Amino acid sequence: MEDQDILAVTIGKNITRLRKLSGMTQLELAEKLNYSDKSISKWEQGNGIPDIRILVQLSELFDVSVDDLVHEHREKPVVPRQERRIRRLIILLLSVGVVWLVAVACFVFVGVAWNAQGEWRKGTWLAFVYAVPVSAIVVTVFSSIWHWKWIRFFAISLLVWTLLACIYLTLFICGVSKGMWLIFLVGVPLQVLAFIYFIWRKRERSKE
Repeated sequence: MEDQDILAVTIGKNITRLRKLSGMTQLELAEKLNYSDKSISKWEQGNGIPDIRILVQLSELFDVSVDDLVHEHREKPVVPRQERRIRRLIILLLSVGVVWLVAVACFVFVGVAWNAQGEWRKGTWLAFVYAVPVSAIVVTVFSSIWHWKWIRFFAISLLVWTLLACIYLTLFICGVSKGMWLIFLVGVPLQVLAFIYFIWRKRERSKE
């Protein structure tokens, strides 16, 4: 077999593997590339090689390098989309659960330490309040990795407002309360910026 034929077969196998891992049909992939599904089928069968522009588009679409497309890789088992979603949800819940476990531990140990000195300090409950924005950060990170656009947007919004709430409550506990409600005004432009960024990213993705 000639080198070009070997390369065509290798690229075809990689496109097939990555397409299935992404949970796309040949028709769905063709629509994203503005090509016919017949072209996708031809490439996957090793009967042709996409031009460099298409290879770059494929690498961006599948979040891999062009090098990953043109070199042979060991076949990985294809995990069904529904099963991948369940696994990701479990990972996300476990990660958020760890955050709240730490919050409970801080509440208990700090409270016990202060109680041993004959006093129970007010404000230990802030451990649970701070757990909310930390959880939002965890959700934001995972939703960015897994391209959960709406969940990422809501997680960022939750992060903005709960972080401001944490600052407000902390200052309130410390005795600083006069006019501190104004701190929530900072959240308005931050929320607007997050929304604009979300719309812009969505528009950019639709062009790909």
